[in-house]
Amino acid sequence: MAKFRHYALVRAESELALVQRESEIPKLAADQVLIRMKAASLNYRDLLTIADVQGNKDGLVPLSDGAGEVQAVGSDVRQWSVGDRVSTAFFPTWRSGAFSPAHLAVALGGGQTDGVLSDYVIAQQDAIVAVPEYLSFEQAATLPCAGVTVWQALFARGQIQAGQTVLVQGTGGVALIAMQLANAAGARVIVISSSDEKLAKAKQLGAWQGINYRATPDWDRAAIELTDGIGVDHILELGGPTTYDRSIAAIAPGGQIAQIGVLSGFGSQPNMTPLQFKNASVNGICVGSVEHFKALNLFMEKSRIEPVIDQQFGFSEVPQAYDYLRAAGHFGKVCITID
Repeated sequence: MAKFRHYALVRAESELALVQRESEIPKLAADQVLIRMKAASLNYRDLLTIADVQGNKDGLVPLSDGAGEVQAVGSDVRQWSVGDRVSTAFFPTWRSGAFSPAHLAVALGGGQTDGVLSDYVIAQQDAIVAVPEYLSFEQAATLPCAGVTVWQALFARGQIQAGQTVLVQGTGGVALIAMQLANAAGARVIVISSSDEKLAKAKQLGAWQGINYRATPDWDRAAIELTDGIGVDHILELGGPTTYDRSIAAIAPGGQIAQIGVLSGFGSQPNMTPLQFKNASVNGICVGSVEHFKALNLFMEKSRIEPVIDQQFGFSEVPQAYDYLRAAGHFGKVCITID
């Protein structure tokens, strides 16, 4: 049988190491498709995964986000053809409707479920989506986690409206795609970052305002001043324990905080009482469904949004890509071209 390359997280004493391996391409089931992967992207989750020796199987293929070309289809597959450009869904079993905790166990690239850092991936026919025609494979590979997360946060749950204000924390992949989608919806975006250089880049991409949280530690007060004392309608809470109380302080009456990230750690214990007297809310957001992904792609196609890619690495440079993301100097997404 034909061989293909993939990366695996292999236990080496008290840590997981990235190892490139070869395997045989398995046979397709009747309802499956074989995808020749062309690109993948990294998320903060992937740094947590490689650091979690006990929580992930030995030999796990990492990464949840990728895009490629259909190479073969099972006998019952009708909606896909060889040559179609597709992306994998983060939760392959969450097709639509309400979320179930059962989906967590099969999220790609974590726990016991192999991901997409591979020449070939096999997927169920209804667990993939078509790539918008105008996007490159690398651009498409930035969307399954970051893009779908933002779509659920701001659109499906947040019901964002033109003229509202959105605050995003940082200038990573989630923050920048949120800025782009919010701008396309007619909202104003405030970006907070520790880098004036990154804030200047964000403004060039359409940010309404920027706040350097090192120069202005009370960025919540600054956000309230920028909104004429009202506060921000939507906040993407990416930081965790070090940012949560300020997000609650900055949210407007009736506003929504999308709980997404844990960049400063787990175990946030914010004072929730102010939310009550603002009639504001917190929405827990964990990526989204296949239907969310389809809706995101339709909106992007209409708006012609191009995701921001900071760096692209080759397949042999995957360890360097992880190191680059870990250094946290990126502006946008870190991608891998699977040549």
